[in-house]
Amino acid sequence: MIRTMTKADFIAFWPTFEAVILAQETYAFDPTMTWEQAYIVWCESALTAFVYEENGKILGSYYLKANGMGPSSHISNCGYMVGELARGKGIARALCEHSQHMAVELGFTAMQFNSVVSSNEVAIKLWEKLGYKIIGTIPQAYCHGKLGYIDSYIMHKQLVPPTFTR
Repeated sequence: MIRTMTKADFIAFWPTFEAVILAQETYAFDPTMTWEQAYIVWCESALTAFVYEENGKILGSYYLKANGMGPSSHISNCGYMVGELARGKGIARALCEHSQHMAVELGFTAMQFNSVVSSNEVAIKLWEKLGYKIIGTIPQAYCHGKLGYIDSYIMHKQLVPPTFTR
């Protein structure tokens, strides 16, 4: 069900992506972003991207990349999107669990989410159930489409103990 994303998959995923960014409730992406810009951000700028496919339909996706460079390149970062009609079916959980396994396989020792919008209670509860902790609050960091300026959280999970080698 979860596999590497292709360009054709992103075309099929685009309506979900566009709906999420237009809502301005969870992602700090420009709502006027074009399909091409979105593809670059989600697929080409990331280390890898995956889709959750069921019965030939793309129900969700995630990207995986390093959160920082050089001395911070051991920490990964992911972004997840699930189509509105597919929510509440365990797809985000499956994508997150898959991303953690992939992150470890690719040599990352931790995963960090840099901006989890404080009103996204469903995601926050899921991330906490999966072992992520809120390690910081960024006051009024997100201009929500309906609520105005609200806080965002930085969430982190250690995946494996880091080993120091030089």
